Amino acid sequence: MNTLRACCLSLLLLLCTGGQLARAIEVGQTIRVSELTSFSGQTLTADQLAGKYLIIQVWASWCPYCHKQNLNLQKLAPQLSPDKAVILALSVDRDEFSAKSYAEQHAWPFFTAMMTPAWSATLGKRRGIPELYVVNPQGKVVQKEFGLMVEADLFELKKYGH
Repeated sequence: MNTLRACCLSLLLLLCTGGQLARAIEVGQTIRVSELTSFSGQTLTADQLAGKYLIIQVWASWCPYCHKQNLNLQKLAPQLSPDKAVILALSVDRDEFSAKSYAEQHAWPFFTAMMTPAWSATLGKRRGIPELYVVNPQGKVVQKEFGLMVEADLFELKKYGH
């Protein structure tokens, strides 16, 4: 009887999630980019991001490793051509006010916003933060890193924006 109950619960869960369990996006897979509004109110549409490399940083204001990685992205940002690459920093803070205050306090020179349900579904389950993805102009994930990257690794990202 317990086996039957477990099977029914599993089937119900599968039906409720539309047949898709939360999977992480991996290198080689293609993502679909959705609109995103920054903490400052600027909106980026899928059309504006099309044809560019996307360097997507998942972070939180309370994470010291994220802070270090954001400092390195701050150094990297001016080295990227805005016609070729965009840095998107998506906060997973539970409190939007904390994330927005943190981003404003540091005046990051890249696009900062809250993680939206659409972007969360696109990226899937995370292994931890910080987490970084590089998506090529065709929408394919070409690099994925989790945890603090060393400074040299982050500066290797500039090859995507020259």
